Amino acid sequence: MEDRALLAFGLAFTAAAVLTPLTGRLARRIGAVDAVKERGLAREATPLLGGLAILAAVLLAGVLFLPETQRWRGILAAAVLITTVGAIDDWRELSPSVKLAGQFAAGLICVLSGVEVDNVTLPFLGALSFDTLGGPITLIGLVFLMNVVNFSDGVDGLAAGVCAISAAAFCVIAFDLDRAPAAILAATVAGAALGFLLHNFHPASVFMGDSGANLLGLLLGAVIVEGSLKTNALVALVLPLCVLAVPFLDTGFVIAKRIKYRRPVYRADSNHFHHRLHRIGFSQRRTVAYLYVWTALMAGLALAVRFVPYSDDRGNLDAAWTAVMVALFLAAVAASAYLVYVLEILKLKRLRAWQIRRAEPGTEEHVIDAAVAEDLETGEFSTVR
Repeated sequence: MEDRALLAFGLAFTAAAVLTPLTGRLARRIGAVDAVKERGLAREATPLLGGLAILAAVLLAGVLFLPETQRWRGILAAAVLITTVGAIDDWRELSPSVKLAGQFAAGLICVLSGVEVDNVTLPFLGALSFDTLGGPITLIGLVFLMNVVNFSDGVDGLAAGVCAISAAAFCVIAFDLDRAPAAILAATVAGAALGFLLHNFHPASVFMGDSGANLLGLLLGAVIVEGSLKTNALVALVLPLCVLAVPFLDTGFVIAKRIKYRRPVYRADSNHFHHRLHRIGFSQRRTVAYLYVWTALMAGLALAVRFVPYSDDRGNLDAAWTAVMVALFLAAVAASAYLVYVLEILKLKRLRAWQIRRAEPGTEEHVIDAAVAEDLETGEFSTVR
């Protein structure tokens, strides 16, 4: 099965790499082009519809290497539906309600095909059964994940790279949990995302658009349900939260910000992590590199939780390996705290005043106080060098 996963990865990578330029040409021909936006980081109009190439790559590898069962065919059918809805939105913008209905429809196809979580095993609490709520909870989770990936797609290469890193981690985890079909799907997603990334890394020649972001979110959700949450492993719920910590944090921060200022949560703005890094002077490539490293670090921590033998089957801790896990956890926390500091999310008053004095030493105190008050209220920081 590992060989099948490698073949699926290679085929999906090759197909996406070859087909992405063709979808870009199609997008320009029919007018599915993302214009330069004030909140965006692109400097020129860029064709959308990259999700079509990702879908074709996934379908090709999926038909050849996934089991021919209702569940896996249902996942591929849902992928076709959500990509179609996203492609229409890339071409002619749809209303938020129509897009949300498309997401729920695609998620429902997955649930009706058997992609459903009936129970999860929680550390210290044991098994938690959802009974009849399993389907609705799974559906909401799939829709949420589609929007998480969609929210992160705001700078060249970010969504594709983060999804590729996450899918690779889920592939390893699924194989370890003896969920081979889910591992093959994860390998397919990683290959398709990386093949597309060849043309999407800055400066991008094509964007994935809603067609690609929603597709990757749906497929990652299916991988998580089938490859982790359906097992009895104690860390089944912890691992996805760790692997996807960065996009989850970004989405949570942005939604909280919009609620705070009474803005619709579906209305795009420039408060995502990549926007904030850009505002403090980072280039697009450096911005993406920081977020890649952060994602890889959290994925590595998830893999360590699964593979480092810090306890035996009876719950007895091994002192040396436990120390290793504590060190890895502290390193992840320290790196995350550093990045939160870089992002200026921890808006400490004295720190902000010191930054302004350092940037402009001659600034009078009352001007500094007024600038700090405005920055802390709005969260909009000027570049500090």
